[in-house]
Amino acid sequence: MRKTIVTLMLACAGQLLAGGFYLQLGNPEANAEARKMNAAVVIKAAGCHDPATATVTATAIGMVNGQRRTLPLEVKALGGAGEFALTQQWPKEGKWVIQLVGRNGEQFTNTLIGAGPDGVDRLHAKFDMKAFQKSDVEAMLQ
Repeated sequence: MRKTIVTLMLACAGQLLAGGFYLQLGNPEANAEARKMNAAVVIKAAGCHDPATATVTATAIGMVNGQRRTLPLEVKALGGAGEFALTQQWPKEGKWVIQLVGRNGEQFTNTLIGAGPDGVDRLHAKFDMKAFQKSDVEAMLQ
Protein backbone atom coordinates (compact mmCIF):
# COMPACT_ATOMS: atom_id res chain seq x y z
CA MET A 1 0.00 0.00 0.00
CA ARG A 2 2.80 2.39 0.93
CA LYS A 3 4.58 1.83 -2.43
CA THR A 4 1.32 2.49 -4.28
CA ILE A 5 0.82 5.81 -2.48
CA VAL A 6 4.42 6.91 -3.11
CA THR A 7 4.16 5.92 -6.79
CA LEU A 8 0.87 7.80 -7.14
CA MET A 9 2.35 10.91 -5.47
CA LEU A 10 5.37 10.86 -7.79
CA ALA A 11 3.18 10.42 -10.86
CA CYS A 12 0.95 13.33 -9.82
CA ALA A 13 3.95 15.54 -9.00
CA GLY A 14 5.36 14.91 -12.47
CA GLN A 15 2.11 16.08 -14.05
CA LEU A 16 1.92 19.16 -11.83
CA LEU A 17 5.50 20.17 -12.60
CA ALA A 18 5.27 19.44 -16.33
CA GLY A 19 5.86 22.47 -18.52
CA GLY A 20 3.30 24.07 -20.77
CA PHE A 21 3.66 25.47 -24.24
CA TYR A 22 5.35 28.83 -24.73
CA LEU A 23 7.36 30.87 -27.22
CA GLN A 24 10.97 31.87 -26.64
CA LEU A 25 12.36 34.94 -28.39
CA GLY A 26 15.91 34.91 -29.67
CA ASN A 27 18.49 37.18 -31.22
CA PRO A 28 18.62 36.59 -34.99
CA GLU A 29 22.36 37.32 -34.93
CA ALA A 30 22.83 34.01 -33.08
CA ASN A 31 21.23 31.99 -35.91
CA ALA A 32 22.98 31.97 -39.29
CA GLU A 33 19.80 31.05 -41.17
CA ALA A 34 17.82 33.90 -39.55
CA ARG A 35 20.71 36.32 -40.06
CA LYS A 36 20.71 35.47 -43.78
CA MET A 37 16.97 36.35 -43.90
CA ASN A 38 17.67 39.64 -42.09
CA ALA A 39 15.19 38.56 -39.39
CA ALA A 40 14.05 40.95 -36.68
CA VAL A 41 13.47 38.15 -34.15
CA VAL A 42 13.77 34.36 -33.87
CA ILE A 43 10.88 32.47 -32.27
CA LYS A 44 11.21 29.01 -30.76
CA ALA A 45 8.24 26.89 -29.69
CA ALA A 46 9.19 25.33 -26.35
CA GLY A 47 7.65 23.24 -23.58
CA CYS A 48 6.09 19.80 -23.34
CA HIS A 49 5.08 19.10 -26.90
CA ASP A 50 6.48 18.04 -30.26
CA PRO A 51 8.03 21.28 -31.58
CA ALA A 52 7.82 20.05 -35.17
CA THR A 53 4.01 20.27 -35.02
CA ALA A 54 3.86 23.80 -33.57
CA THR A 55 2.60 26.71 -35.67
CA VAL A 56 3.19 30.42 -35.14
CA THR A 57 1.28 33.32 -36.68
CA ALA A 58 2.05 37.02 -36.31
CA THR A 59 0.17 40.30 -36.61
CA ALA A 60 1.54 43.84 -36.39
CA ILE A 61 -0.79 46.28 -34.62
CA GLY A 62 0.27 49.90 -34.75
CA MET A 63 -0.40 53.60 -34.76
CA VAL A 64 0.95 55.59 -37.70
CA ASN A 65 0.12 59.31 -37.92
CA GLY A 66 -2.82 58.81 -35.55
CA GLN A 67 -4.24 55.97 -37.65
CA ARG A 68 -4.64 52.45 -36.25
CA ARG A 69 -3.23 49.77 -38.59
CA THR A 70 -3.24 45.98 -38.42
CA LEU A 71 -1.02 43.95 -40.73
CA PRO A 72 -0.78 40.16 -41.03
CA LEU A 73 2.88 39.10 -41.03
CA GLU A 74 4.60 36.13 -42.64
CA VAL A 75 6.46 33.87 -40.21
CA LYS A 76 9.09 31.69 -41.88
CA ALA A 77 10.07 28.26 -40.57
CA LEU A 78 13.77 27.72 -39.89
CA GLY A 79 15.67 24.43 -40.16
CA GLY A 80 15.31 23.48 -36.49
CA ALA A 81 12.09 21.88 -35.27
CA GLY A 82 9.79 24.55 -33.85
CA GLU A 83 12.07 27.44 -34.88
CA PHE A 84 10.77 30.41 -36.84
CA ALA A 85 12.00 33.78 -38.11
CA LEU A 86 10.10 37.03 -38.40
CA THR A 87 11.43 39.76 -40.67
CA GLN A 88 10.42 43.41 -40.35
CA GLN A 89 7.33 43.71 -42.56
CA TRP A 90 5.74 46.64 -40.71
CA PRO A 91 6.56 50.28 -41.55
CA LYS A 92 9.47 51.92 -39.76
CA GLU A 93 7.32 54.92 -38.86
CA GLY A 94 4.91 54.73 -35.95
CA LYS A 95 4.75 52.56 -32.87
CA TRP A 96 3.94 48.86 -33.22
CA VAL A 97 3.10 45.79 -31.18
CA ILE A 98 3.77 42.40 -32.72
CA GLN A 99 1.35 39.72 -31.56
CA LEU A 100 2.65 36.18 -31.91
CA VAL A 101 0.21 33.29 -31.50
CA GLY A 102 1.54 29.78 -31.03
CA ARG A 103 -0.57 26.65 -31.37
CA ASN A 104 0.21 22.99 -30.98
CA GLY A 105 -2.88 20.84 -31.10
CA GLU A 106 -5.10 22.23 -28.36
CA GLN A 107 -2.25 24.10 -26.66
CA PHE A 108 -2.19 27.90 -27.03
CA THR A 109 0.24 30.63 -26.13
CA ASN A 110 0.77 34.21 -27.24
CA THR A 111 3.37 36.93 -26.97
CA LEU A 112 3.32 40.71 -27.39
CA ILE A 113 6.52 42.44 -28.53
CA GLY A 114 7.01 46.19 -28.80
CA ALA A 115 8.51 47.33 -32.11
CA GLY A 116 9.63 50.61 -33.59
CA PRO A 117 12.15 52.10 -36.01
CA ASP A 118 15.04 50.45 -34.14
CA GLY A 119 13.63 46.91 -34.30
CA VAL A 120 11.87 44.79 -31.69
CA ASP A 121 12.12 44.98 -27.89
CA ARG A 122 12.54 41.33 -26.86
CA LEU A 123 13.46 42.27 -23.28
CA HIS A 124 10.05 43.77 -22.46
CA ALA A 125 7.87 41.23 -24.30
CA LYS A 126 4.77 39.92 -22.55
CA PHE A 127 3.98 36.20 -22.55
CA ASP A 128 0.74 34.42 -21.60
CA MET A 129 -1.09 31.16 -22.16
CA LYS A 130 -4.42 32.96 -22.46
CA ALA A 131 -5.32 35.48 -25.15
CA PHE A 132 -4.29 39.07 -24.48
CA GLN A 133 -7.03 41.70 -24.27
CA LYS A 134 -7.19 44.83 -26.46
CA SER A 135 -6.23 46.81 -23.35
CA ASP A 136 -2.91 44.91 -23.17
CA VAL A 137 -2.07 45.95 -26.73
CA GLU A 138 -3.25 49.53 -26.13
CA ALA A 139 -1.02 49.82 -23.05
CA MET A 140 2.02 48.80 -25.10
CA LEU A 141 1.16 51.31 -27.85
CA GLN A 142 1.17 54.24 -25.40
